[in-house]
Amino acid sequence: MDDDMGYPQSQPDYDQDVLLVEALQAGDEQVLGEFIQRQERWVRGVVYSVLGNSPQIDDVMQRVWMNVWQRIGSLEDARRWKHWLYRMARNASIDMGRRHQRRRNLWQRLTQEKRGKLDSGVNPLQTTMAKEVHAKVLAAIDKMPAIYREPFVMRHVEQWSYKQIAETLDLPIDTVGTRLVRARRMLKENLVNKLG
Repeated sequence: MDDDMGYPQSQPDYDQDVLLVEALQAGDEQVLGEFIQRQERWVRGVVYSVLGNSPQIDDVMQRVWMNVWQRIGSLEDARRWKHWLYRMARNASIDMGRRHQRRRNLWQRLTQEKRGKLDSGVNPLQTTMAKEVHAKVLAAIDKMPAIYREPFVMRHVEQWSYKQIAETLDLPIDTVGTRLVRARRMLKENLVNKLG
């Protein structure tokens, strides 16, 4: 099933998210933790796509969740919660400022899934080399202008479709495609210079 923005979700997951949002709208503070846990990863991706690597990502995340609790009543249709939350995260990120150079928070998020593979019986030299390459890729992504970095992260980190990106950023699909082509070209050129 697709939600109202075209995001693929299973029916039970979609229904559960809508129920949580409705409970929040009714003032049930008990469900806030569960809602945050279910949405944390992709919301963090939104914040990163706007700010780049920044020591302020955690501060923005806290602000987003505080705003969710304070403003959930302004959401008219609980089924459109994902679009509403995306806009809230994006606006909080823009308010906090753009492009900070530290990569600590993003590094932890992006490497969490791969860490198990790297640490399970792999040569320490290979692990070190993989981490160095990964750090260079993150640095190259961070150097992109935000108009290219934002759709790039949505597509290649969060694995959103072109349609989802276009709807969320209020852009034509062709513009999303063009920006992704340019982002990949920038990344490739930057990495060729760094990695040889």
